Amino acid sequence: MTISTNRALKEWAVAVNALEAGQTILLMRKGGIREEKGRFQVQDKQILLYPTYEHQKTHLLKPEYARQVAPVPSLWHPENVRIGSWAEITDVFTVTEEAAIAQLLPYHIWGEQLARDRFNWKPRQPLYLLLLRVYKLSTHSTIPYAQEYGGCKSWIELLESISLEGSIAVLNDSEYRDRVKAIHQIVEQYDIQAVK
Repeated sequence: MTISTNRALKEWAVAVNALEAGQTILLMRKGGIREEKGRFQVQDKQILLYPTYEHQKTHLLKPEYARQVAPVPSLWHPENVRIGSWAEITDVFTVTEEAAIAQLLPYHIWGEQLARDRFNWKPRQPLYLLLLRVYKLSTHSTIPYAQEYGGCKSWIELLESISLEGSIAVLNDSEYRDRVKAIHQIVEQYDIQAVK
């Protein structure tokens, strides 16, 4: 296992909070406008979770998560960013059937509209499902915001590495395995491809 890393996945803060609380293990990605090679790719299997705030929209979330979001002005970012967790991406799937998205609704934080919108945006590209085994850092890190962290891209390199030593899994092995199994059962009903 990597002892420290500076590689991070940017995700809405409300989603990072849900991952850290064990409320979800599933993220859906198409990628940002500024992705390398123009499309989403999983570049690393062990990544820090970097919370973002600017594009969080309450109407795109399930009500229980929408209540956790405070709107911020365009281009706003905190002066300091709290990094409290990292994840091992255990499974990656590509979805090409919209019906699968509806079946996955119980397993993520987004409302039906956002799930459909993400599926339909850039229709020639698949929607990626990421299953994340999340670990809380033994001590959270607070890092200064850097301009390099901005922009519509999924992956960033932090200016400093953060230690993963002493991290504790949010879900125990059995809980995580059960959730993965439930999602796999849905995935197997559709033309969903595992990405190696």
